[in-house]
Amino acid sequence: MCTDKEIPVLNAGDCIGLVACSNAVLPERRADIERLCTVLCGMGLVPVVSPCLYAKDESGFGAPAEERAESFMRFFMDDRIRAVFDVSGGDLANGVLDFLDFDVIRRKPKPFFGYSDVTAVLNTVFCKTGVPAYLYQIRSLCGACAEIQRARFYKTLFAGGQELFSPRWHFVQGTYMRGTLIGGNIRCFLKLAGTPFMPDFTGLVLFLESLSGGPARIASYLFQLKQLGAFGKIAGLLLGTFTQMENEGAEPDAAELALRIAARSDLPVAKTMDVGHGGDSRCLVIGKEIEVCAEDIRTDI
Repeated sequence: MCTDKEIPVLNAGDCIGLVACSNAVLPERRADIERLCTVLCGMGLVPVVSPCLYAKDESGFGAPAEERAESFMRFFMDDRIRAVFDVSGGDLANGVLDFLDFDVIRRKPKPFFGYSDVTAVLNTVFCKTGVPAYLYQIRSLCGACAEIQRARFYKTLFAGGQELFSPRWHFVQGTYMRGTLIGGNIRCFLKLAGTPFMPDFTGLVLFLESLSGGPARIASYLFQLKQLGAFGKIAGLLLGTFTQMENEGAEPDAAELALRIAARSDLPVAKTMDVGHGGDSRCLVIGKEIEVCAEDIRTDI
């Protein structure tokens, strides 16, 4: 949960940047972005679209990684831009990491939102600058749960509420955890393994979710985290939605796999259905302290 000081506040007339650090938006999805811009304009915001947003064909490749990074950095250097929202996902986000100017991000911090493959960028920004980043996909404002997402977005980012930042957790092991949050999509987070962009796990709370993958694939990712030493160092493990497994009713589920592979009876583990790839997903803040208690039950919209 964010404190009031951590909640980015937007106002009517603010410019926000729309970028694509990962796969470019396919041509047939251009109307989706135009619809999103209409919604944002209806809230009084002024969306500024990156020239690297759209793919030229069905490959998903758009501008080269260096150009995508340059477009991203341009929004950080532009004082008119109040926040940056990545609308992409896929496979290509880690390509921009070598071209980011972390000194600029540190000197001119601003709220940066993204999810899925952009997990790699969110965690890198925190790791290299200490600046928090927001695990959230703004395209959900036009998705299956558009009405509730627009209400949460406005009440939180315009009115300073907590609705967007209040997922409901239940513990599967332990009753309490506290620490700085890292993580996101498990596959994309693991792209940072062996690089200088991976955060130090010591004393942190690790969040994991996944769109695709059955028990075997998710187990392989969890084993890699164990082999990286993550489960021996973290202060807590948070699990979001594991969409394919949950849709298929797969067994063992993600929580069972995590408990089995982490093999730490003293590790607090909690689960939520409120953060992940679903259209109703709420927001978590990478690089900020999170506190989760078994008695902390929320009933926000």
